[in-house]
Amino acid sequence: MRQLMCLFIPIVCITLNACNQPKVSPQTGATAATAQAMAESIQSLDLTDHKDTEDASRGLIARPSGTIKGPDGQVLIDFSEFGFIQGDAPATVHPSLWRHAGHNAQAGLFKVTDGIYQLRGFDLANLTLIEGKTGWILIDPLTSAETASAALAFARQHLGNIQVSAIIYTHSHVDHFGGVLGVITEQEARERAIPIVAPAGFMSEATSENVLVGPAMARRSIYQFGKNLSAGPTGLVDTGLGKRVGYGSIGILPPTHSIDQPRQSMLLDGVEFIFHNMPGAEAPAELTFSLPAFNAYGGAELLSQTMHNFLPVRGAKVRDALLWSSYMQQALDQLGTAEVYFGQHNWPLWGHQRIREFITKHRDLYKYLHDQTIRLANAGYTPREIADEISLPQSLASYFGTRGYYGDLRHNVKAIYQLYLGAYDGNPATLNLLPPAESASRYIDLMGGSDKVVQAAQKAFDHGDYRWVAELLNHVMFTDPGHSAGKELLIRTYQQLAFQSEAATWRNSYLTAADELLQGPPTQGVKRQHLLELMQHTPTERFLEAMAASLNGPAADGKQLIINLVLTDTRESYVLWLENAVLHHRSGTAAADANATLKISKLLLVRLLIGAVGVAELMKTDEMELTGSRLDFLSLLRLIEKAPDNFAIVTAN
Repeated sequence: MRQLMCLFIPIVCITLNACNQPKVSPQTGATAATAQAMAESIQSLDLTDHKDTEDASRGLIARPSGTIKGPDGQVLIDFSEFGFIQGDAPATVHPSLWRHAGHNAQAGLFKVTDGIYQLRGFDLANLTLIEGKTGWILIDPLTSAETASAALAFARQHLGNIQVSAIIYTHSHVDHFGGVLGVITEQEARERAIPIVAPAGFMSEATSENVLVGPAMARRSIYQFGKNLSAGPTGLVDTGLGKRVGYGSIGILPPTHSIDQPRQSMLLDGVEFIFHNMPGAEAPAELTFSLPAFNAYGGAELLSQTMHNFLPVRGAKVRDALLWSSYMQQALDQLGTAEVYFGQHNWPLWGHQRIREFITKHRDLYKYLHDQTIRLANAGYTPREIADEISLPQSLASYFGTRGYYGDLRHNVKAIYQLYLGAYDGNPATLNLLPPAESASRYIDLMGGSDKVVQAAQKAFDHGDYRWVAELLNHVMFTDPGHSAGKELLIRTYQQLAFQSEAATWRNSYLTAADELLQGPPTQGVKRQHLLELMQHTPTERFLEAMAASLNGPAADGKQLIINLVLTDTRESYVLWLENAVLHHRSGTAAADANATLKISKLLLVRLLIGAVGVAELMKTDEMELTGSRLDFLSLLRLIEKAPDNFAIVTAN
């Protein structure tokens, strides 16, 4: 029997953990071509400008030490891991990225202004504390219970043992809410009636964003975040938004208050928040806020010290650059007299004019990319051509706060094109391309075999033409993955492309590709049992949709089945039926002609779907009741495939 499909929230899955340690790949150091490329790319930048360096360390109260460990003893955060980021950039790291990485490496408890504090470096995001009348108003309690608990404990060590009086989730990405149970228990939140504020649509988006493509996004995300890379000058230096993601036990508490208006005032523990609802740009559900009493503005993740992405390397729905730009204009209008800006990644800014400049640059960056992409698309340029054609005006290119450390200009303009015109470039030659492995095989044959291709690639490598080398050798790897000379040269090529990359996400992707060429894909996936607290709040319909998307259609051809599903704890009832090799579901009255009826708690169903309990174990438990045909029920389960979480990316599957 095939294993029952496992589902999980994709951003959680950036923690896919390869238990095998990365082997030492054939390092070459930076070539002369790489050094020249980096020198040319920083000509517009004043690397002697240390204002960001001062901002990143301003207000430091204390630095943490040691490690934060997960429930299984695995190290989630090591505060000494990035201590190597000091002094001038090594030849293997883009100087601008090195500078940015040094700022993100400033971990600790910081005073932003009177009554506002941040804990940075405990996770990918920041935990912000606002002083209320009776306690701390917490903004974005990180990814996991372990990192959030450690951060709050560190704050209490230096600021006093003050209780939590309110919680705000700025948006629906897991690194901004998953650690909530580490700062307050569900019982305490209920008994003390703790206000929990979130943007409209938060629960739906937080629990179900991209569940359907979770396995694919999970696999791709270890490239984006460099999860399996060792930290160091030839490895992981940053992610653009911060350092490591600290994933352990992930949970959620449902909001008690929803922000659904463009401007919505609310009093939390004596502090006036003016919330601004800004959905559909950086996240499907997101808010920013003004704090008049503190003369401060909180930009959530709509504003970070980097160009953001319109289409993450890991994959997601394309984000709307024009809408995002319009939100930046709204932020300028909402700013008032604010003298302090802080976000939920990176470091704050001080001074009203500097804040206005920061927001203005982001507004114009996103609109420039949008408008110029549309202009070139209307002139007949394709996405790849546009990516090489567009460059930023000097006023934007020279501003560090909008450099492409997380998002990348070339990737972003392709996303803008895709939003309006789709991924197809309009040329019928690309309308029905051969699959990569078959296309590669034909190219290799045409070029005279793998050896000749590798020889040509070596000549291109010697001339520093690494993009062409990667394209050539990708064909070799999809045709002849055991070709040792081709593999080694492609590893070296990916390293050079990584060293040249200012975008941390591109650097991590290239280096992960190099590692996986050497040692293969990771062997172990995420420990899904850590997700139970979160998954229990995922609407049942999302699981059923994902089950349908995991049905082996060819194997289901000609089969017809009807299964009644009754969730005993949530009192939900569904009918599942198989027709025309498609699995459907509807809520409501049970079908009288069902092949079988399954009565089960939602918790047990979730455990089954995330792989925490197997089918054999399920059939033996008295926590479920199955009536009707057991064989028909099992025949449906056999048709539901478990998606692999370690499929090949840089070689053929």
